[in-house]
Amino acid sequence: MIRVVATTPFDGQKPGTSGLRKKVQVFQQPHYVENFIQSVFDSLQDFEGETLVIGGDGRYYNREAIQTVIRMAAAAGFGRVMVGRSGILSTPAASCVIRKHEAFGGIILSASHNPGGEHGDFGIKYNIGNGGPAPEHVTEAIFARSREIREYRISDAPDVDLDTPGLTRVEDMVVDVIDPVEDYAELMGALFDFDAIRDLFSSGFTMRFDAMSAVTGPYARAIIEETLGAAPGTVVHGEPLLDFGGHHPDPNLVHAKDLADLLMSDQAPDLGAASDGDGDRNMIIGRGRFVTPSDSLAIIAANAYLAPGYKAGIKGIARSMPTSGAADRVAEKLGITCYETPTGWKFFGNLLDAGLATVCGEESFGTGSNHVREKDGLWAVLMWLNILAVRRQSVADIVSEHWATYGRNYYTRHDYEEVDSAAADALMVDLRRRLDVLPGTVVNGLTIERADDFAYDDPVDGSVTTRQGVRVFFDDGSRIVYRLSGTGTAGATLRVYLEHFEPDPARHDLDPQDALAGLIEIARTLPDIEGRTGRRAPDVIT
Repeated sequence: MIRVVATTPFDGQKPGTSGLRKKVQVFQQPHYVENFIQSVFDSLQDFEGETLVIGGDGRYYNREAIQTVIRMAAAAGFGRVMVGRSGILSTPAASCVIRKHEAFGGIILSASHNPGGEHGDFGIKYNIGNGGPAPEHVTEAIFARSREIREYRISDAPDVDLDTPGLTRVEDMVVDVIDPVEDYAELMGALFDFDAIRDLFSSGFTMRFDAMSAVTGPYARAIIEETLGAAPGTVVHGEPLLDFGGHHPDPNLVHAKDLADLLMSDQAPDLGAASDGDGDRNMIIGRGRFVTPSDSLAIIAANAYLAPGYKAGIKGIARSMPTSGAADRVAEKLGITCYETPTGWKFFGNLLDAGLATVCGEESFGTGSNHVREKDGLWAVLMWLNILAVRRQSVADIVSEHWATYGRNYYTRHDYEEVDSAAADALMVDLRRRLDVLPGTVVNGLTIERADDFAYDDPVDGSVTTRQGVRVFFDDGSRIVYRLSGTGTAGATLRVYLEHFEPDPARHDLDPQDALAGLIEIARTLPDIEGRTGRRAPDVIT
């Protein structure tokens, strides 16, 4: 039977850059998940009898929430749901399944790279029929509905067996429990030269892939070890765990320190890689060489033609505004456009759908292409493997040759996490208030040339997105960006991005923190970060 349940709105059910993210205990409140899911369904039209894809990253509360979504999808009138076995479906795999099976959309249960476990984070986001995150007009409609909701509809059916592939029914809706890896692995096989990568591993090439006890483990084991022939044990932390094994599943130099230390040691394999909680982020490290996400995007764009799926070349590149300008230099040489967008993968969707961009990336360890409408951690790793298999050079040599050709964009990001929200907001308000008077100011020997608050005019649909981060440009070409992140669940995260272009190959091997030392000092003092937030140093440096 289908019940109509009376409810009242919850404050704060506003989807951020990647859906609604809160602490697990918030989602466990009676009616909380139901209110948000009903708000999603109430904001959609013409889905009766259509297919909905459901899956998550395996974190704590994933299974319970999936059962709720299934029962509510049946009550809403969907004709079929496709759900990953054991509730597992990486975010890029969910996008793949939506696109391949022409589903109406999908519900992805994940807080991405945020910590998991009973006292960790949880998240829900809606993806539209192109496989990408819901655009702002949809998320705004969901939020508006969440503030006025008074009832939701849900089936009384028992829980579905999520561990056994096959078909069952809830009310009149078919529930199809699918292999979470199959469709995605098939797509990767069509994009990359698996034979060349097999030969690479056969030649003695070594690798370590850290799945961080998160969703990518089953995908990496199936593709890298079983299909491509990497040695057993290449994939570590490959079993998705409710709390990610106590790890913070964010593939960066802080949270994947063991991997980074190994690659800088005498025992380093040829390639190190890691992915995050829901599989959409990646970190690439060669023996003795960390590859920044900005450089990785640029190198992938310059070498994409080496992979069969991109042999005709790429049509354009898209990067988020805080990402370095390294990709712009590749685009210029290729004679294509590099689009600068706000942070959030949803802004790439229009460019990809319109055929204006092929490869996209964000400095926050996200890279992808037009094969799906999400960033894709394992895709980036396989692209690097394809490049290495064809070029037969080390990661360090490929990076050095790239810098020699295009110059090096020294780049770093400093994160101040869980800052008092009022203090962080006041800092940004003060910066915006000073935009008109900053140009011409000399700070630590550098002159501010211009300053603005980044706004984006979408070249496809004409939409305008404003207040996306304060940018400060200097007369030597350096840049500082200040932005508040929308992916945390406690306080505010102030992100500070610093960049300086160096054309001289003789100066390409400096430590970025040394090369950017003067700019780092300016970045701290210009808005008085310590005085306003009490933080003397960032929590995370990447």
